[in-house]
Amino acid sequence: MPKFRLLFATLAAGLLLTASSTAPADTWHLVDGKVWKEVSGDPDSQLQLAMAEAKSFVNTGQTQEAREAFQAIKEKFPEIAGADFDIYVKAELYYCKGRFIRAVRSYDKLLTDHPKSTLCQAVLEREFAIATAYLGGKKKVVLGFIQLSGYSEGVRIMEKITDRAGLDSQLGIDAALAVARSYEERELYNEAYLKWWEISLEWQTGPVGKDALLGMARCKHASYNKEPEHKQPLYDASRLSTAKSCYERFRLLFPAEAKEIGVDQTLKEIDEQLARKQLTIGRYYQKVGNRQAANLYYDMVVSDWPGTGAAETAKELRTEDRDTTSDSQAPGEK
Repeated sequence: MPKFRLLFATLAAGLLLTASSTAPADTWHLVDGKVWKEVSGDPDSQLQLAMAEAKSFVNTGQTQEAREAFQAIKEKFPEIAGADFDIYVKAELYYCKGRFIRAVRSYDKLLTDHPKSTLCQAVLEREFAIATAYLGGKKKVVLGFIQLSGYSEGVRIMEKITDRAGLDSQLGIDAALAVARSYEERELYNEAYLKWWEISLEWQTGPVGKDALLGMARCKHASYNKEPEHKQPLYDASRLSTAKSCYERFRLLFPAEAKEIGVDQTLKEIDEQLARKQLTIGRYYQKVGNRQAANLYYDMVVSDWPGTGAAETAKELRTEDRDTTSDSQAPGEK
C-alpha cells in the first residue's frame, strides 16, 4: 500500500511541474524599495519598469548607472527617443549629481518647449521634490561654491508648479500648501495668510478648505502676538478682527475640530486683546486730560467686552473718575 501512495504522489508532482512550466512567467518589480508589483510583458509595462529602474539610480546618486539605463531605454524603446527625452535625461543627471539649479533649468526647458510631452508630469514631480528640499533648509549653490538660502527658490518653484498644474489638481494644491506652511514655520505670517487666503478661494470645504480657514485665523492672530506684549495695544487691531472672524467661521463650519483645538479659548483671548486695545486708548485720553473721551472708551469696553479683565479695569477707572469729580466739586455745587 505505501508503494502505491508514493507512486501517486510522484505522478501528482510531475503533473504540477508540467502545468507550472506551461504557465506564462510573471515579472515582479520592487517599487521604491517597498512594494512588489507585477509587470506584464507588454511594451508599455516594460518601459515603465525600465524608467523606474533608471529613476532609482538617479535617486541614489548613481550617475553612471543612470546614464547607461537611459541609453538602454533609448535603444530598446526608440519610440520614446526625442528632444524632450534628451532634455529630461540631461535634467535627471544634473539632479543625480545634486546640481539642482541646473536641473530645474532643464526641467523648465522641457515644460516650455514640450508642454504636451508625456514626461511633463514626471518633471513637475521632480521639481516638487527639489522645492521641498529648498523649503526644508537646503542651501542654493551659486558659482559652484557660494551657498545661499534656498527658501525663495523653493517658493518660486512651488508657485510655478501650482500655476502649471492648477489649484484643482493634487500636485498643485500640495505645492500651494507647502508654500503656506513654509511661510508660517518661518513666522512670515502676512505672506502665509495671503497664501492660505488664495487656497481658500479655490477650496472652501473639505480638509483643504478647513486647513486654509484655520491657517488664515492662526496667521492673523500670530502676526499680532509676534509684537512685544506691552506694545500690542499700540498696533492696528484689524489683524485681531480678521482672526476673530476666521475663527468664528471655523467654529461654525467645523464645530468638532474647533472644540478639539480650543477655539473658544482662543476667541476669549482675542476679545481680551481687543478690549485692552480700547482700554489703552481710554487711558491715553485720561492722561492728556480729556475725561469725556476717556469715559467714552471705558464705557465701550464695559459694553462690548463684558467678562474680560479689561472691562473690570474700565469699571474701576470709571468709578475712580466719578469719585474724583465728586470730591473736586465745591460744597455749594453738591
